[in-house]
Amino acid sequence: MNRKTALAAAVAAALTLGTAAMATSQGVAQASPTAQSGAGFQAMSAVGRLAAMDQAGKEAAATAKALGLGPDERLVAKEVLVDNNGARHVRYDRTYHGLPVVGGDLVVHRAKNGTITSTTWAHQGAVQVAGVTPRLTAKDASATAERSAKHVKQARTTNLDTSQLVVWAVGKTPVLAYRNTVTGAGEAGANSREAVVVDAATGTVLDQYETEQGISGTGNGVNVGQVTLETSQDGSGNYTLTDALHGSTIVYDSNNSPQSNPAQNASTFTDTTDNWGDGTTANRESAAVDASFGLARTWDFYKNTFNRSGIRNDGRGAPAYVHVDNQLLNAFYDDSCFCMSFGDGSSQNNNTPLTALDVSGHEMTHGVTAATANLNYSGESGGLNEATSDIFGTMVEFYANDPVNPGNYYIGEKLNMGNGYLRRMDDPTLDGSSLGCYNSNAGSVDVHYSSGIGNHFFYLTSEGTGAKTIGGLPHNGTTCNGDSFSGIGKDMAAAIWYRALTTYMTSTTDYNAARTATLQAAADLYGANSQEQYIVSKAWAAVSLGTALPNPGGGTPTPTPTPSPTGTPGGGNALVNGGFEQGTTGWTQSANDITNSNQQPAHGGSWYAWMMGYGSTAGETLSQSNIAVPAGTPKLTFWLKVTTQESGTTPYDTLKVNVNGTTVATYSNANASAGYVQKTVNLSAYAGQTVSLQFAGQEDASLATTFLVDDVKIG
Repeated sequence: MNRKTALAAAVAAALTLGTAAMATSQGVAQASPTAQSGAGFQAMSAVGRLAAMDQAGKEAAATAKALGLGPDERLVAKEVLVDNNGARHVRYDRTYHGLPVVGGDLVVHRAKNGTITSTTWAHQGAVQVAGVTPRLTAKDASATAERSAKHVKQARTTNLDTSQLVVWAVGKTPVLAYRNTVTGAGEAGANSREAVVVDAATGTVLDQYETEQGISGTGNGVNVGQVTLETSQDGSGNYTLTDALHGSTIVYDSNNSPQSNPAQNASTFTDTTDNWGDGTTANRESAAVDASFGLARTWDFYKNTFNRSGIRNDGRGAPAYVHVDNQLLNAFYDDSCFCMSFGDGSSQNNNTPLTALDVSGHEMTHGVTAATANLNYSGESGGLNEATSDIFGTMVEFYANDPVNPGNYYIGEKLNMGNGYLRRMDDPTLDGSSLGCYNSNAGSVDVHYSSGIGNHFFYLTSEGTGAKTIGGLPHNGTTCNGDSFSGIGKDMAAAIWYRALTTYMTSTTDYNAARTATLQAAADLYGANSQEQYIVSKAWAAVSLGTALPNPGGGTPTPTPTPSPTGTPGGGNALVNGGFEQGTTGWTQSANDITNSNQQPAHGGSWYAWMMGYGSTAGETLSQSNIAVPAGTPKLTFWLKVTTQESGTTPYDTLKVNVNGTTVATYSNANASAGYVQKTVNLSAYAGQTVSLQFAGQEDASLATTFLVDDVKIG
């Protein structure tokens, strides 16, 4: 397998702060002026994008063959980004026997001459399942989904809900599954929707998550003040909130249609004078002004910063609906209707509409994420999905430069909440629920709260540590490791995150993989061993993910952070490449165990050994020879994480440690752990000798056990 290779350094992106208003348009928009190049990507016209997508489609079959995919798999081009130096990044979705492969997406990185330089996988390698004929019926799968739903109460299947047969490749072993949706009372309101994934053979629930990717259900609403809007005229001379300069985005009055179908009773806002709203909630146009202005500024931010033309980069605007449902404390983006919905709030926030600038930016960014990495909305990838929306919602607020709502790192500070905000990026823990430091249970926390890890990282990368006032509000950059340092500024931090999202993240990316992706993006934009890449590593270490890279010099902040106790072991290692950060160097493997796949976490760095996990009879070995064991009282240490479907203490599946063919330690499904645990083996019997070391995994005929090995040391 190939390590991701660093691409040529690109020009750093600069975020231009926009004005609070644009001239009113009453006709068809003209072409936008040439935008600045951002995150290292070329600007692409609509025609150019279609040509690039067409080329990617024509290359799909040959690409699948080159990557070793099976004959029943097909690649479907989703997005193409072209670097300033001509390199291309082609994102593909995957099908198997015509079924969508959830977790099968990948990004193929090509040099200017078309040569494949590396591939970023959500699920590495070919997909294969026993068959595509389900044992379970769709009706039974829906019934299971209704019984198992945990995000909504009194779950039911409505005529808007679906049951789709898919290949679920989020785990190591793909399975045939149903992806169902159900409706019930939840965070997003009385008609919240939840997705429940059910194994099509056994009926086991594989995953479940909310489908409305909203700002949160705790309080909303803002008035952007006096602004100028882009509008259009209809055939009768009336004005409508149709923004021709931004993909013909239209803001509708939902007229309290249910959130499951915001267009049900929707009507177009019209006005004879082109003067909209009066700044009060009594006038239904006021919330529409907020939404129209916020979505336009979000479009401008992406266009002028990253050369991105709309949510899907195709120049098309998504419809937006205000006054959705009744007493709805939520705003959300729904990719199935390519639309955004905004509630009016409730008595909990004095009925303030959920149309703040950072809310608009947050929701539109959910669409951008869906069109690019498509981060699964559950587990750690769900937290990254929410963090991405918070990050760019915040950047939109800075970009808009609205005097009524100056930029800051508070989320929803204009939403009339009791504590003054929904979330804070400088210290996420202040809301009482969000995580500010990474831990192994982050994937089991609500995605709105696990997003705090990504938010915290972004703030520290941008602003560094210490107390300061931003946008008139107090901020205090705290860390989890007691470190202090200066940031690189929000513009560079945003460019790094956007490039990581669009180029290196996939649907299954977790926080460890996000660290790898942002470090690579920083190297692409500012150079390997650059100050920017160093600060990115410092910020991740400051939220308890990995350790900082070596200080490249150039006035780096002090003091140097204390090394994390979960970092890669230090010097004096008799093994070659004990942390696997050089891929397979020094090791012999019977299967592709050494990986940087983001489906599992590394212990230190981004590479590790993933052994077993098949759920059927199998064996694997990973070994290294000619190891000079030091004299004295040497020992073997390594970090091991065991996850299993087995139960009890009977050792059905094992990982043996062999030295010169003799088993010196055995671990099994009975050693299952929530995270990595350090193991130590006394090698005094081999002191001063040259030996071979082997990890040998063995699984029985049923129920999978996965052994993750990292940071192996003999010394």
